[in-house]
Amino acid sequence: MVIELESIFNTEGMKLPFDYELSLSTIDVSGYNPVTAPVRVQGVVENKAGIVNLTASVGLTYEAPCDRCAKDVERQFNYDFQHTLVVALESGENDAFLEVPNMRLDLDALVEEDVNLALPSMYLCDDDCKGLCPQCGKNLNESQCDCKAPIDPRFAALLQLLDE
Repeated sequence: MVIELESIFNTEGMKLPFDYELSLSTIDVSGYNPVTAPVRVQGVVENKAGIVNLTASVGLTYEAPCDRCAKDVERQFNYDFQHTLVVALESGENDAFLEVPNMRLDLDALVEEDVNLALPSMYLCDDDCKGLCPQCGKNLNESQCDCKAPIDPRFAALLQLLDE
């Protein structure tokens, strides 16, 4: 969705609400596409006292395997974003403002970037997930395994002293 902003920049007090669905199935997280269903994007672009702000809310379903135990998990995430829009920046890069030099904003690209940055870097089924046993691969959330911890070969000589 491309938003024409010229009338908003030129008219103080003007609002332009938006509400639509967007496909984010191309987002790639560690070789997996976690956002399979279209996401709802709602918000408004508003000129308040000559300052143009974009406020957006995105709700999505995130489906991915747990990073520790590989169990498939589905969660709802809701993100709120806010950007101050400017036609030009006086001094190079500035993270506080979003430059729209031609007064046209590609909202789809902006939402995709914001969601990509907001997604969790580590996705867990539970904060206390124990993961998988490194020896046998058993899910330690379901039950303990009988594997013994591997012995560091540097301490093997010390272990022989304990045996004597």
